[in-house]
Amino acid sequence: MKIEQIYTGCLAEAAYYIESNGEAAIIDPLREVSPYLKRAAQSGATIKYIFETHFHADFVSGHLDLAEKSGATIVYGPTATTGFEAHIAQDGEQFKIGAVTITALHTPGHTLESTTYLLSDEQGKHHCIFSGDTLFIGDVGRPDLAQKGSLTMDDLAGMLYDSLNEKIKPLADEVIVYPGHGAGSACGKSMSKETFDTLGHQKQVNYALKAATKAQFIEEVTDGILPPPQYFAKNAAMNKGGYESIDEVYQKGLQPLDPRAFEDMANQTGALILDTRDPQVFAKGFIPNSINIGLNGQFAPWVGALITDLKQNILLVTEEGKAEETITRLARVGYDYTIGYLQGGIAAWQNAGKELDHIKSIKAEEFEQVSLQDPTLLALDVRKPGEYEAEHLEITWSRPLDYINDWTAEMDPNKTYYIHCAGGYRSMIAASILKARGIDHVIDVAGGYSAIKNTSLKRTDFACPSKAMKV
Repeated sequence: MKIEQIYTGCLAEAAYYIESNGEAAIIDPLREVSPYLKRAAQSGATIKYIFETHFHADFVSGHLDLAEKSGATIVYGPTATTGFEAHIAQDGEQFKIGAVTITALHTPGHTLESTTYLLSDEQGKHHCIFSGDTLFIGDVGRPDLAQKGSLTMDDLAGMLYDSLNEKIKPLADEVIVYPGHGAGSACGKSMSKETFDTLGHQKQVNYALKAATKAQFIEEVTDGILPPPQYFAKNAAMNKGGYESIDEVYQKGLQPLDPRAFEDMANQTGALILDTRDPQVFAKGFIPNSINIGLNGQFAPWVGALITDLKQNILLVTEEGKAEETITRLARVGYDYTIGYLQGGIAAWQNAGKELDHIKSIKAEEFEQVSLQDPTLLALDVRKPGEYEAEHLEITWSRPLDYINDWTAEMDPNKTYYIHCAGGYRSMIAASILKARGIDHVIDVAGGYSAIKNTSLKRTDFACPSKAMKV
């Protein structure tokens, strides 16, 4: 028996490869399926099943392409309805993979069809569970994504409590928990950086498993949940109804364009120009009106949070050789309409004599001096509300990047705004978006709050009273 966790850090997502006696199964595959096919081929194994723990909201699964290319059966849990051929398992139904057995345990709460898969080894002993978004390490799945009809978030949280107590907690302490996500995922609120653990240890340390009553569980699980990113519902719909083959997405997007063709394409299609280079490299020179979301950060989740139209045409500016990776990571969250990339990158654009724009980026020490000289300057902290409330500069205003589409209208194009986040990644995203929307006077504080903390600027560890920014 082989069990391999295939963890993708930029999505904080875990897929799983299971193999026994020449047969294999994949649990919660990502959109690009070649790694799973290659892995099975290396062992001479046949992929028999593709198990989905639920209709994922934070990424588009690769179940359709993988089923087509491997001949495997797609399996969902009870109550699931799909727009494609799939086996809808009954609660307690068993599936053989070589000499091991996987049992479907219906565990609704995160979503109505959420299912945990219990693996029993060759001797029939319970070995591990693949818990999807039902149980994380240190947390459980948010219960606000699948409200249906008269069901409320509290109703789903109650279902989740029952699922955990009736299906999962009775299992032996030595059973290993393999979750669908780790720290950084928006599918929970306090996940551990660890990606697996024993169930017994989780019973001791996971707040959700320690709740004494259902009422306490509901209160603790629902407290402090931020609204889900706008792309979640759209990804769930794609996973449920179907989507375009990843091969067609590559064919459409891997179109190298010289600077003239790139510019013509942008003008003709109204495509969004997405520049995925490092934030500080981007700041020194970029195509006017392009948006920076660096590939080396939480790229896909930020694309999903900020680009509201999944069918938006996208043109790419990337580092050399990064176009295919960028298209893959866009497709993982449902953005299938990349229509080309700038061949030769920004250097080709510059060599062609095309216009470049810039964003001024200053060090924390310079920001300190400017702030001390001008106490009326406008400074925006684009970190999440919880980060701001934990500690922030007295002079800054909380304007989370997550909600930039809501607060951009507040900005005065005639005024100058200093922008910082925690380390510099999100602030450049915000600065580039504001710049593209006509707010020309934006200045990025390089290094973000981690650098600013080393200055003498006054900080506070509690939220300032809510008030409107004077623009």
